[in-house]
Amino acid sequence: MSQSIRWLAFGLLLAACAATAQTAPDTTLTPEQKTSRYLDSVRHQPSLLLAFLRDLPKGADLHNHLGGAIYAESLINFAAQNGQCVDRVTARLLRTTCDSCEKYTNKPAVKCAFQDQLLYNTMVDAWSMRNWHAAEESGHDHFFGTFDKFFPAFDQHIGDALAEVVAHAAADHLQYVELMHTADDMQAAQLGAKVGWDNNLGKLRDKLMAAGLSDIVSATRKQLDQDEGTMRQLLKCKTPDADPGCSVTLHYLYQVLRGLPKEQVFAQIVLGFELAKVDSRFVGLNLVMPEDAYTPMHDFSLHMQMLGFLHEVSPAVRISLHAGELAPGLVPPEGLRFHIRDSIEKAHAERIGHGVSVMYENEPLELLQDMAKRNVMVEICLTSNDTILGVRGLEHPLPVYVKYGVPVALATDDPGVSRGNMTQEYKRAVETYDLSYADLKRMARASVEHSFLSGKSLWADGKSFHRASACASDGPDTGRFSAPCTALVNDNEKARVEWELECAFAVWERKF
Repeated sequence: MSQSIRWLAFGLLLAACAATAQTAPDTTLTPEQKTSRYLDSVRHQPSLLLAFLRDLPKGADLHNHLGGAIYAESLINFAAQNGQCVDRVTARLLRTTCDSCEKYTNKPAVKCAFQDQLLYNTMVDAWSMRNWHAAEESGHDHFFGTFDKFFPAFDQHIGDALAEVVAHAAADHLQYVELMHTADDMQAAQLGAKVGWDNNLGKLRDKLMAAGLSDIVSATRKQLDQDEGTMRQLLKCKTPDADPGCSVTLHYLYQVLRGLPKEQVFAQIVLGFELAKVDSRFVGLNLVMPEDAYTPMHDFSLHMQMLGFLHEVSPAVRISLHAGELAPGLVPPEGLRFHIRDSIEKAHAERIGHGVSVMYENEPLELLQDMAKRNVMVEICLTSNDTILGVRGLEHPLPVYVKYGVPVALATDDPGVSRGNMTQEYKRAVETYDLSYADLKRMARASVEHSFLSGKSLWADGKSFHRASACASDGPDTGRFSAPCTALVNDNEKARVEWELECAFAVWERKF
């Protein structure tokens, strides 16, 4: 990109900020102070609090699974377009010849649900947490049971799903989404099964590469090109009618399914590393599936060994890990004692997803201090922690993380299955923990600062959020944008998204 184009792009980015900064300042209270005062005035009025938080700039969603991000209504549309059938009793999608649409047939076509409200309601309830009843089924089992029922609906509809994710993110006033996505359609896992296991991880990696893993890398990138092209077409990007989702920066964490046999898990981890090395859209990887299931528990230390080995080979690849998505009684006591610590120390995770069971780890206070020292952030998913684990309120470690200086940011986890969004997470956090506006602003900034976006940060200090020297005197609040600051923001993706967030804060705060 030429220097003149960079300056033009930066000028467009800052236009709204500059216009806002020209507003005559109030000499009594700053816009930030007025915004804080308004939050205090509505924090006990749920409707007004919701309106306030809906428009709050929120930065990044760093813990969001594509497979759980899509609302059931959209999945029903996808499955109907695919010509798929559904088991009327279990609501599981079937790839078979469908029965007629007459009521009480066993496996009607999904499209039959458009004229059969009972069937439609059954599918929505089975594919999400809507109308879930704890007396009939645990939240844990119902939540994780949804995926196998609806997953075939994604066939030929990944682009549609991506469009929904960024459209919802824009509506939630997010600037960035780091989406977990098993983008190779399980090709690496299949290759791993074919190659088999070898206790020598170096030799096993070489075998996978020789057996065609590089071809899977190329095919995955090509497929993502097509899916993102569909997304942009659906959103009408680069047209006068472009959806706001077009402005959301979207990257991916390659999603490894840790419930698979070890040879398949390793093959997927290797693919995640290889994608991150050659495609800037893949900014790292994560391991998913219920942490309490047999294989994730039994093979946990082996998975940490795999990640530690590949980190030594490719230390620049970023890692975020689900760890501590556990509660007492869900697993034996010894299963609660080391997952978070080992994820950090052995697997080199820079972020922890959930971290709910941190106080059940060995020497938990020392672990918290170490996390703060290492600057390891925790992705806090309040709604899913409540639904899946039954952990809520003061039993949740969010206040403890904050007390010990561990960086935190709110995240949605599976907003489609949970029937929620980021605004819901912020509202729950404010109502439960009486968070201040400064707390919310700090978490939004931390979400981008701890993202795996490339390049330098806007902040010299990512804890106190003092700007880097190039932008020390610049900002949306001053209307000053020097050449050094322009260069920092134009040449570094992380700084650019952070500046977008600061612009959004400046514009929004002026309303108060």
